[in-house]
Amino acid sequence: MARKQFDLIVFDWDGTLMDSTATIVKSIQAAARDLGLPIPSREAAAHVIGLGLTEAMQVVLGPDVDPKYHPRMVERYRYHYLTKDHELTLFDGVPELLQDLSQQGYFLAVATGKSRVGLNRALNAAGLLATFDATRCADETFSKPHPAMLQELTRELGQDLKRTVMIGDTTHDLLMAQNAGAAGIAVEYGAHPVDQLAACRPLFSAKDVPELHRWLGEHA
Repeated sequence: MARKQFDLIVFDWDGTLMDSTATIVKSIQAAARDLGLPIPSREAAAHVIGLGLTEAMQVVLGPDVDPKYHPRMVERYRYHYLTKDHELTLFDGVPELLQDLSQQGYFLAVATGKSRVGLNRALNAAGLLATFDATRCADETFSKPHPAMLQELTRELGQDLKRTVMIGDTTHDLLMAQNAGAAGIAVEYGAHPVDQLAACRPLFSAKDVPELHRWLGEHA
């Protein structure tokens, strides 16, 4: 059966496939606490999820904090996150969703703000190393919402951006899709508030993984 509108489905990782938002927020807050810096609110910490790590720390600390703290924040964040990441799990329904899409012959990819080392650790822990046809990380190219990750993934897989969809839980994901000329789908159970996601005018907005699965089955 011919696919309706997409050949390549690209997923964000944290907050979209992996239930990691709360752990990332707490790790950012703990890093600031370690350094005696103002502790970001949950909303402020969640907002930078999806950006490359160095950029995320610059944004979350704001212009009033001396830039010398940026690499120290990255170091402390990594320390706190790595003590917890083995406890993280995929959202319910994600393995079934990916298996179904793979069996239907879609190209599957990941575009993430994680580092390559971090993504490979997570893929290995989740048993998904062989699931994706290609992956891009923030330390390999431009950070979201720059379109480079999607441009590079489509080039690598010989796909068309017009038949590519980006699925993510942040405005960074949806704006990257817009910037690349690809479609965007929002998931409402991750880092960014629903009204901010809606302002990016995604093609669809899913309340949970089963709803995303149903929509892709009918429309993708």
